[in-house]
Amino acid sequence: MSDRVAPGSAPGAASASGGAVTLEVAHLGKVFGATRVVQDVSFGLGGGKLLTLLGPSGSGKTTIMRMIAGFEQPTEGDVRIDGASVVDVPVHRRDIGVVFQQYALFPHLSVYDNVAYPLQMRRISRAEVARRVETAIATVRLAGFEARLPRALSGGQQQRVALARAIVFQPRLLLMDEPMGALDKRLRELMQIEVRQLQRTLGITTVSVTHDQVEALVMSDLIGVLDGGVLQQLGPPLEVYQRPANRFVADFLGESNLLPVSGLRQDGVQWVADLGGGLCSAVALDAARTTEPVALLVIRPENIAIGTAAEAMPNRCQAEVREAIFVGDLLKYRCLTEGGRELHVKSLGAAGEPLAVGARTQLGWRTEHCLAVAP
Repeated sequence: MSDRVAPGSAPGAASASGGAVTLEVAHLGKVFGATRVVQDVSFGLGGGKLLTLLGPSGSGKTTIMRMIAGFEQPTEGDVRIDGASVVDVPVHRRDIGVVFQQYALFPHLSVYDNVAYPLQMRRISRAEVARRVETAIATVRLAGFEARLPRALSGGQQQRVALARAIVFQPRLLLMDEPMGALDKRLRELMQIEVRQLQRTLGITTVSVTHDQVEALVMSDLIGVLDGGVLQQLGPPLEVYQRPANRFVADFLGESNLLPVSGLRQDGVQWVADLGGGLCSAVALDAARTTEPVALLVIRPENIAIGTAAEAMPNRCQAEVREAIFVGDLLKYRCLTEGGRELHVKSLGAAGEPLAVGARTQLGWRTEHCLAVAP
């Protein structure tokens, strides 16, 4: 469990000890009819941290969030906030703020009344409501918009209203379900940074759900990758990206070259694989250290050098350029090696003129950038 982080001065959540609350999910499972949608999921989230549950549709991420919120009852397992189980606590008594994908704002209520609604339901005094709403609206930088209706706001402004409403009652925990899903690409990129900065300012323990890889990498302290209701990997964004635990994680998070190999063997501190047409040294993750003769090499396209830049690399092969695509900041190549392997390569667009299709070239990569994982 991570150390607790003290909340900031903005509206946030605090435990009885004065720090942001911790969240523990223990052996959580959920069955709908004959279908098991969540299988034995466990994780811990330190106070003030942001965890993103990342996965495709049907991976179980939203069901996990709903069980944390109390909208769904677990079939098995436990949810604990600051060490106390909340499985049998009703939704309205969990003190959890939720931001829904479509924001769920009341269209006939002003910004002020939308934000005030959770406080009014808790029968807070009018003076205290006014104070908290003013603070929450200022926190999300919407001062002056109090009288507007949701239809008079942009998508980003509506999202801020939803955030203000979720934090105004000082929840112990914040949950966000696809918080950027309703925004266009440019606004989504801007709001990822803005929401992340706000979450850090509040110091509120947060769980976000998304299928967007970039969103997970930009916003998270921890990423939990889910597939088929199973937590495939949990860790900091850089670790999960650079050292994927298995094929699914490598393929789902970012772009990867996935190369099946046979005859993986240990040679001193390195592992050696046969790429067909040449040997390749690799770093084997624990999952690949088995007696099975077949493994999978994972090499990110941006970690492959092309042309003269490949000459200093310990792993090299000759290849033919089959496709070259200029995308502004990047050059993307699809190459075919002498051993018949297809490799995708990314290099900076400012590196020079693209290599011509049909050109012979050299590819190379460092051993630490070549991971062997279980197929």
